[in-house]
Amino acid sequence: MPLDNSKQVAAIRQQIAELDALAQQTCQDLNTVSGTERIAKWKSRTVTLITTAVSREDGERFAQIQPGPSFTNDLLEEFSDLVECYRTPLVRLADTLSRFSSSGS
Repeated sequence: MPLDNSKQVAAIRQQIAELDALAQQTCQDLNTVSGTERIAKWKSRTVTLITTAVSREDGERFAQIQPGPSFTNDLLEEFSDLVECYRTPLVRLADTLSRFSSSGS
């Protein structure tokens, strides 16, 4: 059963914060292989959270996100692109849920 809107938004913002922390840790470590593995585990947890907290459809939509090809030969830039490909939809989802709750759900 989905949570109420304020809890949904809080859960999504928590996942954004976790993603940002993983990105920061990876940039400090300069180990993009390990960072990419951590992102994959984070994504799996996030899909489950979105599915249970928001909706199955939103969880499935997030699960289907795949990073596009990168041709920069700069591993940190490619990693940053990976982070953004997940961060952007989460920010949009949080904004949509926030608007929905403020419009008197």
